[in-house]
Amino acid sequence: MNRDSRIEDLIARMTLEEKVGQLGVFADAVRPFAPDINPEVNARGAAEVLEQVRAGRVGALFNGVGAAEGREAQRVAVEESRLGIPLLFGADVIHGMRTVFPIPLAEASSFEPDLAERTARATAIEATAAGVQWTFAPAVDIARDQRWGRVAEGAGEDVVLGSAFAAARVRGFQGNDLKAGDALLATPKHFAAYGAVAAGMEYNAVDIAPQTLRDVHLPPFKAALDAGALAFMSAFNDINGVPASANRELMTDILRGEWGFRGLVVSDYTADMELIAHGFAEDARDATRLAFLAGVDMSMQSGFYGAHLPGLVESGVVPMDVLDESVRRVLSVKDAIGLFDNPYRSLDPAAEADSSRDAEHAALARDAARRSIVMLKNDGALPLRKAGQKVALIGPFGPDTDHLEGCWTLFGDKRRHENIETGLREGLADGASLEVVAGSGIEHAIDGGIDEAVAAAKRADVVLLAIGEPQNYSGEAQSRTQIVVPPAQQALAEAVAATGTPVVVLLKNGRALALTGAVRDANAVLVTWFLGSQTGPAIADVLFGDYNPSGRLPVSFPQDAGQQPYFYNHPRTGRPELADQPPAFKSRYREVTFEALYPFGHGIGYTRFAYGVPVVKESLGWGETIVVTATVTNTGDVAGEEVVQLYIHDRVASRVRPVRELKAFRKILLAPGAAEEVTFELARHDLAFTHRDGTTFEAEPGSFDVWIAGSSAEGVAAGFRLLPA
Repeated sequence: MNRDSRIEDLIARMTLEEKVGQLGVFADAVRPFAPDINPEVNARGAAEVLEQVRAGRVGALFNGVGAAEGREAQRVAVEESRLGIPLLFGADVIHGMRTVFPIPLAEASSFEPDLAERTARATAIEATAAGVQWTFAPAVDIARDQRWGRVAEGAGEDVVLGSAFAAARVRGFQGNDLKAGDALLATPKHFAAYGAVAAGMEYNAVDIAPQTLRDVHLPPFKAALDAGALAFMSAFNDINGVPASANRELMTDILRGEWGFRGLVVSDYTADMELIAHGFAEDARDATRLAFLAGVDMSMQSGFYGAHLPGLVESGVVPMDVLDESVRRVLSVKDAIGLFDNPYRSLDPAAEADSSRDAEHAALARDAARRSIVMLKNDGALPLRKAGQKVALIGPFGPDTDHLEGCWTLFGDKRRHENIETGLREGLADGASLEVVAGSGIEHAIDGGIDEAVAAAKRADVVLLAIGEPQNYSGEAQSRTQIVVPPAQQALAEAVAATGTPVVVLLKNGRALALTGAVRDANAVLVTWFLGSQTGPAIADVLFGDYNPSGRLPVSFPQDAGQQPYFYNHPRTGRPELADQPPAFKSRYREVTFEALYPFGHGIGYTRFAYGVPVVKESLGWGETIVVTATVTNTGDVAGEEVVQLYIHDRVASRVRPVRELKAFRKILLAPGAAEEVTFELARHDLAFTHRDGTTFEAEPGSFDVWIAGSSAEGVAAGFRLLPA
């Protein structure tokens, strides 16, 4: 963003306190909507917040909704403060506003970034109608340890998939015109490497090689920036001992220096304050100095900037020109979204009352939900018949309405939600048999529950077992040591399976789980995640065969919880376990092999696909591209969509390379018996990696394996050589 005379004039006229005021983000006590999220922030009343706005001490408010109330707060800022600088209204709007879409991890299962762009666009329309101009999303953290609760908020374990969804969500939130009334300013988070916290424990330290940081964890942020993101959020974690929210190398040298970012960086909630608890800052003044000079422009909720930045500037510790640059970035972002020209954009009560797009968004939510479902296995138990089959819906999530949304949904309209039972009843023919039994609680047994469930199973032709995690097992501060189905539900599954009635597991989860016993051995398993408002109809569409499932896993399902962290693109060791060699003294566990139960990219449907051997030229010139093709055939009896995946492996390099790396993917629709030649292009850049010096990013000449396959563990390899320059 070039310097604007209006902004420069404002900065020249601002007092030191007014400059610092633009850097403060505070809870919206004028229109509090989410009192259960950070409840202490609502201690300040609306009158006090409005007085601070009049004094020019507030740059933005967050997690309030309501167009009329927001309009009044904006009126105070524009008409009653000395300089009339408009407020920016933000909120945690992650995967839906009134209409709730699948959690981001679930949506990544679609392998359709354009789907995420469409749901983000619908979210933006609803959020801006409710008086929100800025969302603290998308989360673009790469998550390789399923114990971490915030796996649910991102796109999984792969950098190519994660980067594609990061860019798509930014485009969807922001739309084609940032100044439009329905444009929602995006904020890629959490910068950076938050998904690499040790042992998957929330807020933990990150001990990481600079090469892994650059090759795995930074690219989704760069993709989001390239898609137009103008705000970034700093992370809670440290990186090699330096907290991200005081990490100048990260926020200034890389983000602004190498990447040319010209937008603002906002701290996560009180992340600057937490520098003291880290043991990195001596006190609040020191924490303010460290965070601000590292590159955090806006401080969320701590109040540290307002209390200490003026003194730091007056004492010369923080140069005035550095303060001015942060203020310039904040004002420029406000200008970029049109607030100086129209401070009341997205604050229209008539738009908030407009329900004309509700049906359209519900239909999108249903389609997104069914595209997010992953069928792990099916021995013929599915699809169900809509008549002439006695169905028992057993498990705590069958009739449940409290665990449809998933984590981080503050504003969902529960009147729009449909659960599994409702979806099944709508899909079944009149007079069809559906018996619904909870059988157990989510975490605890119910007196007589298993006996009731067993009796229902014996009366049924097929059991739908709706079990898994509650939604409060996922999200912030929800790390788990054992990523398994809760014991009470596992006991229910064992008892139901013992009846001999075919069992279809409807797994509710916000991460990959280690499946055991009757759950693992069920006749069919559907990963149904947290699908949002249209959970029930979407699941019913898949169960009855009205929709042929096309989701694929964005995370690897381990054989055992003890395998964490596990990710498909791990480096090859010096003693890999190979099928044609004995397992002794190899890279494996005593109990299980170094493999996933269900690998990244896996998923099946109601048809089958066959892959031809990839065809590729023998060599790739240094400045050229190479084409890789394979024929994919639908060998089944129904039409279906297949996610065709391109993987490579660098056979010999100056740093040990992953066993496979996803480089591209494409979803295709094939009629029964139809075939399509699928083509991908690779260039030298696609083969590059960060070298041992920690900064050089380049490919090395040599031999490469290449697969076109249906998952990270399938396919026949072809090969080519990258020629030297």
